[in-house]
Amino acid sequence: MMKNFSGSPLHCNNQIPNHIRERNNRKSSVLSALPLRLSLRGYGFCMATLFLFCFGSLFYQLNGGPPRILLDIRQYLGESTYRDDHGPPVPRVLPFPSQVVYNRVGKCGSRTVVILLRLLAEKHQFNLVSSDIHNKTRLTKHEQVDLMRNISGIPQPFLYTRHVHFLNFTRFRIEQPVYINIIRDPISRFLSNYFFRRFGDWRGEQNHLIRTPGMKDEERYLDINVCILENYPECSNPRVFYIIPYFCGQHPQCREPGVWALERAKQNVLENYLLVGILEELEDVLLLLERLLPHYFSGVLNIYKTPDYKKMGNLTGTVRKHTPSLEALQVLYHRMRYEYEFYNFIRDQFHLTKKKIGLRSASKPTAYSPAFLRELALRTPEPLDEDEELDGDLEDANSWLVQP
Repeated sequence: MMKNFSGSPLHCNNQIPNHIRERNNRKSSVLSALPLRLSLRGYGFCMATLFLFCFGSLFYQLNGGPPRILLDIRQYLGESTYRDDHGPPVPRVLPFPSQVVYNRVGKCGSRTVVILLRLLAEKHQFNLVSSDIHNKTRLTKHEQVDLMRNISGIPQPFLYTRHVHFLNFTRFRIEQPVYINIIRDPISRFLSNYFFRRFGDWRGEQNHLIRTPGMKDEERYLDINVCILENYPECSNPRVFYIIPYFCGQHPQCREPGVWALERAKQNVLENYLLVGILEELEDVLLLLERLLPHYFSGVLNIYKTPDYKKMGNLTGTVRKHTPSLEALQVLYHRMRYEYEFYNFIRDQFHLTKKKIGLRSASKPTAYSPAFLRELALRTPEPLDEDEELDGDLEDANSWLVQP
């Protein structure tokens, strides 16, 4: 016999009043539909959460990377229609960045990369356009528009390279390409440029005389300690404020050492550059370029490590390069404090990218003591590189193949 633990007598179903039966039936129908409704809603919520997570992860991975990719994704996901989805694919869209600009910084290994790109362009069938203008990094508004239109008109996929400060294509309603670049320890870059302008490299004893024919002997043989400590123009601001303008852009204030140019350069890196590497870790830079842009750089590290390629690097070491006194280096370091803040920012971003890709960084910490200045000249191997901003001299595109 069943017991009613509520204390009231049990009733058969036919003894329940009609209005109570109808109310119970309504509750039963609602409850039976509720799991299905909650299940669909939960499923939709889970899918939406998954989509947002994936898109957020993609955005995070590409943060500081190519804006065109993000715009293409947003357009494809947010502006496509049923008819577009079932029609032929848009022929302009490629499954990778098809417009890349390398606005190479002088004396930061750009010759190394350009030589590699010549070999890779033939191998991977992309258009490489390397400008032979080395002494005009700042352009008028009209020159900017002309150059950007010429770049945009190159058949895709292409990689354009030139010594030029950052160009904001979107300002003139032109599609922004993906940027890449490499920088170097600021003092190490300065020393390399100082002695290279005066004495050239091992490719030819008289090479420097051809490049800088207007330089007088008192300037050519000027002791670098005197240049720094007596505040010669070549060794003081704004001449030593060199790297940041390449990333800040064409605005006149980008050439004035200060926080404004520094912060604008950082912002441009985060918004427009897929990768900015550091020359001190060049092999890792090439490996990341191979991972991020395989259609341009696949196999680049194997080429770089070949004996024949290494032989070319031995001819480009700067002649008569030596390290200034510690006092002079400390003065120079102070003048370059914004350059070093930017260099450390780029270094941190580069290491973060390596971590995302899965590469372990074996580099030293970013907080240097003054003692590190003693080893600056020895810490970075001499790259293959062009001279830049040297009295308007142009270099034969194939001069790297032979020793002058």
